[in-house]
Amino acid sequence: MTTAPPADRFRRLTAAWLVLVALTLLSLVLGEWFRAAQWLPLLVAAIIWFKGAVVATAFIESHVAHPFVTRLLQAFVAIAPLALVVTAFFGDTLARWAIL
Repeated sequence: MTTAPPADRFRRLTAAWLVLVALTLLSLVLGEWFRAAQWLPLLVAAIIWFKGAVVATAFIESHVAHPFVTRLLQAFVAIAPLALVVTAFFGDTLARWAIL
């Protein structure tokens, strides 16, 4: 494992943070402009997945973890976007299944 100089690490973390802020603002704009679009949940799910991947790589440093931990983290990051898509397209069915 190679340790980058602090200035380089700071630049990478700052860039990751700026990407996360930009994606958050993009999500807000897309939600406001295309609120009734059928494809919007898919795009938002992709943005959420990408943001999770950025956090896992830049801040949690999953790329230097054991492969099992990396795969587990990738699965965890994929759960929220998948849940969003399933809920957006099959919400009524899921609600019927959840009724006692």
